[in-house]
Amino acid sequence: MKRLNEREIIDLFISYFNNPLLDKVKGDDLVISPLNNSVIKQAIKTNRINIVLKSDMLVESTDAPKIMKPWQIARKSILACVSDFASKGIQPYACLISIGIPRKYSKKDIIDLAAGFSLASREYKVPILGGDTNESKELIIDCNMVGITSLSRNKIPSRNGAKAGDLIVTSGKFGYTSSGLKIILSHLHAEKKFKAKSISSVTFPKPKVEFGFRLAKYFSSSIDSSDGLSSSLYELARESNKVDLIINKIPKPKELCHFASLNSISTEDLLFFGGEEYETVATIPRSNFKKMLNEAKKHRIHVFHIGEVLTGRGNVLYEKEGIHKLVRDKGFVHFAK
Repeated sequence: MKRLNEREIIDLFISYFNNPLLDKVKGDDLVISPLNNSVIKQAIKTNRINIVLKSDMLVESTDAPKIMKPWQIARKSILACVSDFASKGIQPYACLISIGIPRKYSKKDIIDLAAGFSLASREYKVPILGGDTNESKELIIDCNMVGITSLSRNKIPSRNGAKAGDLIVTSGKFGYTSSGLKIILSHLHAEKKFKAKSISSVTFPKPKVEFGFRLAKYFSSSIDSSDGLSSSLYELARESNKVDLIINKIPKPKELCHFASLNSISTEDLLFFGGEEYETVATIPRSNFKKMLNEAKKHRIHVFHIGEVLTGRGNVLYEKEGIHKLVRDKGFVHFAK
């Protein structure tokens, strides 16, 4: 099959993105986008708008198991940014994609990438306005995203806002992704249904973005859990002032304990030390909790209450049968030993 050159690759991507603006700037290095988003228009009317920038790089060898197809990797590169935005209540507005493509990639592989970008663009309503292409030794995708929010700067939840007395919540279950990675990489045994769900959580993650979009205004702090639950909790505990996070219940698949027992591994390890879950973990003042639950119910959003914030020294503790056990700070960190 004929190898595509850079110009042909760019034209192929543009043909998949279905954005009239891109047709107008073919061959140009600059994109000027009109403010045509309804959320922006409403924010301008009320004089309340913050523009937020986000960049996230995906490297094939560290971020994509070999089982993932090019379209799945491309989709993941966009949803990773969207998930970070959603955890802060920030709506994605547009993005630029820079991509390093290995010489071995065929036209079919590149079409597959374009299809993945296009799918994510439609799923999360985030137009792709352009980007850059280059040759690289492995697939590298850098997604640069612009987001907008009508929340004032001091109302956008950061990582350092947790206070003693706050409750800790999350948007979904933990354990599927860590199990999926172990099934893929270590060929562990699993029942058919649980295996399929676990692998799908790795290859086709589904961030619950409405959780953040709708509820972030109630959060005192928040984070996306893509580096693992323990790592995310420690980020909130250490960035906030003199607090400990006490976890007493983690939502998990009912089959997780059986999978752990079948393979002689710890259920708690699967819950705390996974990664790539793309769930939102947040703290909420007790005074906001009932209002948040009412809002969640109105929009059919599940909220899982998993613990509380106490005065402390930046630790994360797991309460089980009345005993507090220190959780290790262990998650995925680039360049870690």
